[in-house]
Amino acid sequence: RNHLHAAGHICVLKDAFMYESPTEIANLASADKFDAALAIHLYKGGRLLQGSRIPFGIIFGGTDVNEDIKCEEKRRVMGAVLGEARFAVAFTVKMKELAAAEWPDARKKIYVQAQGVKTTPSETFDWYRFLQNADIPTDTGSLHMFLLICGLRRVKDPLYLVDVFSDWHRRDPSVHLGIIGPAVDPLFTSEVKEKVKRVPGVHLLQEMPQDDLHAAMKRCFAVVNSSISEGMSAAILEAMDLDIPVLARNILGNAAIIKHKETGLLFSDAQEFVVLSESLMNDPIMEREIVTRAKDYVKKHHSWESERKAYQNLVLRL
Repeated sequence: RNHLHAAGHICVLKDAFMYESPTEIANLASADKFDAALAIHLYKGGRLLQGSRIPFGIIFGGTDVNEDIKCEEKRRVMGAVLGEARFAVAFTVKMKELAAAEWPDARKKIYVQAQGVKTTPSETFDWYRFLQNADIPTDTGSLHMFLLICGLRRVKDPLYLVDVFSDWHRRDPSVHLGIIGPAVDPLFTSEVKEKVKRVPGVHLLQEMPQDDLHAAMKRCFAVVNSSISEGMSAAILEAMDLDIPVLARNILGNAAIIKHKETGLLFSDAQEFVVLSESLMNDPIMEREIVTRAKDYVKKHHSWESERKAYQNLVLRL
């Protein structure tokens, strides 16, 4: 919305979960006299634009191409939506190739545009109160705080590291893992809450405004990603921009933006996560080199300004 407003357009954001059918969106578009639509996620957002009387584009979310494609009914709907779309955006070449392999006729309308990030850490954020509210010791001289930032749903797999991390915490009480993000799946969120209650050293944290979250990231030791699949994690890119090292599960979406031991660390199992984390804690020179290269990478490939120009140009195709 920020990018489109900057180009002089009026942009209204709507949550796809608020609507159940294309008819509802058609009525909304007619009542508000919309000229075009841009859907995020080929299935969740795109299915509501089927048969739309206004032109639309699609931004792949990641789970659509990585996960939803495995469901025959969703795959059929997504193919139909992509056929109607004026254009589609993939964050990586690999994501484009996955979609083009499934729907070859759409290849020419799929554009690759990496996410851009802009970090705005709050200057008034109270780190010590944040730790107190989470029942984490405030002796920050010895604290190593890891943050796992994700919507609470199964594909993000926030429980993947919990048991091993808790075992590590018992050996080294300075390490703590905070899991923070919106409760996307209420049933799974309850499962996460119950699990975290039983394991020391792991904390389920309250969701917070983005500026405060960026400030918390800036004070933590590392940002963690343990997803089963990813399109392109904004949290990873934001951590890189904030000079915070990233430890991420070695999956396609993460490996597309992290070069192991160059711009971050990739782990293939929970035990390797602990080994890599300890090596990072014990080697400040390696840590400094990783965050420096990661910051340079984000500046070069994921700038907010480049993303703005790309989307302003794409919208002209509508």
